[in-house]
Formats: sequence, C-alpha cells, structure tokens
Amino acid sequence: MWQQLEVKPGQKVLEVGTGTGYSTALGAHRLGDDRVTSVEYDPVVGRAAASALKAAGYAPRLVVGDGLRGDPDASAGAYDRLIATCSFRYVPMARLHQVKPGGKILVTLSGWSYASGLALLTVTGPGSATGRFLPGYTSFMIARPHDRPPRPTLALLPGEERTSLVDPAVIGTWTGSWVAQLAAPAAERMGAGAEQILWDVSTGSQARTLPGPDGRWTVVQRGPVRLWDRVEAAVRLWQAADEPHQEGFGITVSAARQRVWIGTEDGPGWDLPV
Repeated sequence: MWQQLEVKPGQKVLEVGTGTGYSTALGAHRLGDDRVTSVEYDPVVGRAAASALKAAGYAPRLVVGDGLRGDPDASAGAYDRLIATCSFRYVPMARLHQVKPGGKILVTLSGWSYASGLALLTVTGPGSATGRFLPGYTSFMIARPHDRPPRPTLALLPGEERTSLVDPAVIGTWTGSWVAQLAAPAAERMGAGAEQILWDVSTGSQARTLPGPDGRWTVVQRGPVRLWDRVEAAVRLWQAADEPHQEGFGITVSAARQRVWIGTEDGPGWDLPV
C-alpha cells in the first residue's frame, strides 16, 4: 500500500490505524521517524504498537485518538499523503482537509454488506478530491464509528413476490457485491448463491431471493425501501458497462456529496452515505 500511495522521500504522511505497528514501521523506514504520524483509536492496541516499534528501532509520532478526525494537532494541508489501514463508509472530511492540494489519500471504502474497494484520491482543493479505485482485492476491518448498528435476530417475513431480472449469485462476487452495497448502503447482506438476503435494520426493509421455476429467481420484498429494486437496477447498469472490476470505478468527493461512478465522472453512479 505504501507503494500504491506513491509516497516520495521528504513527504509527511498521516496513517490512520496503527494496529500492530507493522505498516507504521514500513513508513518510518522509508521516510524517517519525523515524517510519519500514526493515529490509533484503541489505547491498548496503541501501547502494544509503540512497544513493538521501539523494539524494532523506530520512533514515529504516535497518537491515540479518533482516526476519523485525523491528527488532532495538524493544521490544514499539513500532510502530503494519508494512508488508512481500516475501512470507512465514506471519506472523513476532517482528514481530507489535513492533506494539501495535490496530495494523495489511499483509503479502503466498505460498508454493512462487507464489500470493499481501495481508492487512491488526489486532493483538488480544501475539502475536495477525486480519484479511482485500484485493481486487486483489498479489505480491512471497518472503523468502529462506521460499523453497522446492533440488530436483533433476523426474522424472515412475507412480502411482495416477483421474478428477479438478475441472477442473485452475482452479488456474491467481489465487484457484484460492491455494486449492490453502493445501491443499498444501509442494508446488510447475508446468504449465498441464488439465496441472498438483504436487511435494512433502520427501516425494517427486507429482500430475499430464492431459486424459481425454469432457472429463474424469485425475489420477496417488504418494507418502505425496495432493496432488491435498487440492487437490481445498479447491477444492470454495471452489466451494461461490461461488468468492469473496481479499477473501472472512480470517486469524487466534495463538501456537498461523495459519489462513486463507473467509467467517467459523468457516468452512472451512487452517492455514499455521508
């Protein structure tokens, strides 16, 4: 990831998610202790990382705090690069302001359906950035404030039935699940193959798919949000674009919205749940 961040000697880097300290050590080795600041939310994890880094001969600046806020002592544009070793539902704006225009941010975006995409963004101005998703299959534990809310035991309830227009198994693939999550960001996905379940705890909306006659699939939906309708429409847009892997997607971030798109910035896309 440090290579993907395109970091250069002399640059200052903010890392969010110290974890074991391994990634932090790589940054300190490449740039020097005085060029790396790492933020860890959990004080117990932070102390263990500090001990491991000291034993390895490194002494970067370590901060225990909320990584969504970035470096609590940094001024605007204090960093050339930002790297995150946990995932988020959207790009936290406080961190975006701490990277100077022309600087780069490497962040994994994920959600409550556990799909992930690694994005490299270039900061274009205060609170704005644009970039693209990278090839590969990168995923991280989601940041605690962005994790799904507690939920009760799932009870599958009756609803309206129809034939699905897409094979439900497609949302079990790496990019297909990403597309489904973009379309229904408040839903949690469960199930496998032709039997998929989407559940939005906040509204009580559900969708589930079942194998139907003649090789088709039945979908059952209930609640105020027609989850499968949204997923189905998104998957069909993706399929119409020849089903690109995530490097075929881009992202634009501003104070007003954060939008993921296919192909070009004016192509089909979805707003992130900021």
